[in-house]
Amino acid sequence: MAQINLRVDDDVKKKAEQACIELGLSMSTAINIYLVKLGREKRIPFEVSADPFYSEQNIAELKRRIESVKNGSSVLTEHDLIEVDDE
Repeated sequence: MAQINLRVDDDVKKKAEQACIELGLSMSTAINIYLVKLGREKRIPFEVSADPFYSEQNIAELKRRIESVKNGSSVLTEHDLIEVDDE
């Protein structure tokens, strides 16, 4: 049997451990399930996507807006939050 060592963020580990407890699994079993599925299906067994907030286009727009505030062509103003009912 092989052993894998890996590093993860403390918060990620805590949340994963709690999820495993709630599922009645050990962390080792959960990771083994993932690896078996990955090996069998030759794909990540869930959707993986990039957060659109960090797209090149959005980052460029954010930089443009920051620059416009810095050079005075745009001014930031406070506003009241608008409450939206979910119903």
